[in-house]
Amino acid sequence: PVVVAINHFTTDTETEIQAMKDFVKAQGAEAILCKHWAQGSAGIEDLAKKVVEIAESGASQFSPLYPDEMPLFEKVNTIVKRIYRGDEAIADKSIRDQLHAWEQAGYGNLPVCPAQGAVLGKDLPQRTGSDRRFVLSIVRAENGQGRRAAAAPFFLGRFLFTPLWRSRPS
Repeated sequence: PVVVAINHFTTDTETEIQAMKDFVKAQGAEAILCKHWAQGSAGIEDLAKKVVEIAESGASQFSPLYPDEMPLFEKVNTIVKRIYRGDEAIADKSIRDQLHAWEQAGYGNLPVCPAQGAVLGKDLPQRTGSDRRFVLSIVRAENGQGRRAAAAPFFLGRFLFTPLWRSRPS
């Protein structure tokens, strides 16, 4: 089962929001408008209720992408490979050292959360039929613990592209 969260912007029109909801419904899912940036947790209450409903229905086949004990950078790499379908994540030594320091401080069991700029989506290569590989560059990491968050956000940067000869079609 799928539920889509529409990240509301003040410039979104009712027509655009309804078009998104209609499109998602035509795909067999539900889209829920989220205004958490303006209303805090109250702005995503409907989404939370829907996720709980799906989880408790028994229809979900949820499984975590990675175990809690996996090192933080390996968690990032797992997201890059399994969600974005990239070939790998890369990061400067300073970022890897920062993640390692958090693990040593007891934060290694936190989930990781990609923080994306608005331009990331348009830069993401179309993977269907693509004959190019890409690598995601991690440009910054923050310890979300300071904001009482329960995740370690990482910031995605530019994609690096390299040619790829496929052994089989997409």
